[in-house]
Amino acid sequence: MTRSTLIFLHDLTMVVLAWLGSYWLRFNLDIPGEFHQAMWSALVVVIPVQGLIFYAFGLYRGLWRFASVADLKRILLACGMAALASPAALVMVQQLNMVPRSVFLLDPLLLVMLMGGVRFFYRAWKDGHFYLQRTGVGTPVLIVGAGETAMRLIKELETSQVWRIVGFVDVGSAQTGRQLGGVPILGGVEAIAEHARRAEAFHAIIAMPAASAAERRHATELAAAAGLSVMTVPSLDDLLTGRVAISAIRKVELEDLLGRDRIELDEAGLHGLLEHKTVLVTGAGGSIGAELCRQIARFAPQKLVFLEQSEFALYSVEQEFAGQSVHCVIGDVKDPARMNAVFAEYRPDVVFHAAAYKHVPLMECANAWEAVRNNVLGTLNVARAALASGTGDFVLISTDKAVNPTNVMGASKRLAEVVCQAVQAQSSATRFVMVRFGNVLGSSGSVIPRFRQQIAKGGPVTVTHPEIIRFFMLISEAAQLVLQAGLIASRQKAGGEIFVLDMGEPVKIVDLARDMIRLSGFAEDEIKIEFTGLRPGEKLYEELLADGESTLPTPHPKLRIAKPSAVPDDRWLADLEQWLTAPARIEAEVKQGLKARVPEYQPSAH
Repeated sequence: MTRSTLIFLHDLTMVVLAWLGSYWLRFNLDIPGEFHQAMWSALVVVIPVQGLIFYAFGLYRGLWRFASVADLKRILLACGMAALASPAALVMVQQLNMVPRSVFLLDPLLLVMLMGGVRFFYRAWKDGHFYLQRTGVGTPVLIVGAGETAMRLIKELETSQVWRIVGFVDVGSAQTGRQLGGVPILGGVEAIAEHARRAEAFHAIIAMPAASAAERRHATELAAAAGLSVMTVPSLDDLLTGRVAISAIRKVELEDLLGRDRIELDEAGLHGLLEHKTVLVTGAGGSIGAELCRQIARFAPQKLVFLEQSEFALYSVEQEFAGQSVHCVIGDVKDPARMNAVFAEYRPDVVFHAAAYKHVPLMECANAWEAVRNNVLGTLNVARAALASGTGDFVLISTDKAVNPTNVMGASKRLAEVVCQAVQAQSSATRFVMVRFGNVLGSSGSVIPRFRQQIAKGGPVTVTHPEIIRFFMLISEAAQLVLQAGLIASRQKAGGEIFVLDMGEPVKIVDLARDMIRLSGFAEDEIKIEFTGLRPGEKLYEELLADGESTLPTPHPKLRIAKPSAVPDDRWLADLEQWLTAPARIEAEVKQGLKARVPEYQPSAH
């Protein structure tokens, strides 16, 4: 016998009980003998009529384990219809005069109580309401936030054997003393230490994914300062896309403290730019390139071409996209013949050029010439191949280190920007734009993974200078804004613009180190911080605009356009190419050549 059949028989049993109960209540628990025969004979009509109505209203499609308000609505409608259909059917068989009128009022009320009550009793039993709260299993935990997310978290954790929610603390105190899902709201987050002491909780879960980054950071810092082990729910993006459930609690990471407000993308516009198009990403195996590929894949391109020099990096990103329409190409951007062949084969509509050497100290001395050739000559080769293949939009991933550069890497990226502007002047068929942003959290070669390794080894955590500051953003945010910049550029007739991302406020690297030590469960006297001095090519702060640049707003609040006044001519580009294709040069010659072509370049003394 199927589950639906059993439930149907159960409801027919409830029909009998409700009908008999109506008579019982009508006659004050003592049914006169002359009504017994009428009561039972009427059931012969009432049972099939109400059973057909219940089936028609779809009461047997849902699961009792997840009985909800929607199920209760269906039961109310079905019982209401049955309350009308039953007397009509009794009229047809001439039995209406034998049934007291009050029975027709009492019957649907009892029926709703019996059918709905059993269903919700079953769900409450399966959810553990009759034993988990009494036994108090699970580790006591405070929830920071008392909104819709917190309510959803209660529902998902109510059967958990790991956590037991003992109270809420909110960003304000207006709701203090009230309850949310049967759990008290203890007060404001400012007094979280006292609330944790009274509730005997040593853990806190930050459940404010829709709050601003500053509010989440403040709550996290207060909880950590109170000595609590701090966790968080997934990001709003992950929750909205359904990638994870709200109960997928994890430890707070540095990215959460530095996290910025959610990016609002022009989804319709990006579909128009990328959907059913061939999109090529150079440096697809790098941290930025791979994230660009992930973001682009959301907009259903016809072909997504991964161009990468490193075999292992290309293999890694290929495995991530297994089963999707991707094309993996090994190639060196410094090889013009290979670039021309790849572009001639795939004829990409949109190109994102992320391939670059970007590690400042490594590229400063012995590797300076390779940095220049890869970052500048590689950009020139890819740009010309894009022109020859009829690419519509070309986006160069640049860096804030290209502004008033003091190192070879920054100067080479600035030169790459100028190369794109010079190529743009030769043709209007392809729109070239550049996107500048600062450091990306967790990217290869960034300071965050190094800090994690040093903390895991017991320290010390090394910082180059106590006053060094940097702009930071999340990898996903950077990739999304790069796509948005490409969309804005595609809507303009001219190209050659430099887009500058809103990087927010700069952050002291030493503060990052302190945050990571604290989030790892250590104090600064346990994990020491040591200052090692600035490295070759490193400066204390980065900039997003050069002195001679002005900015213009764009339709997106986190993007502005920096447009330098002068664009070099064809002679300049020919001279640059001759320099780049010459034999290997020593460090001094490289820096001298960069200085001649990037006037704002001032080599660092470090």
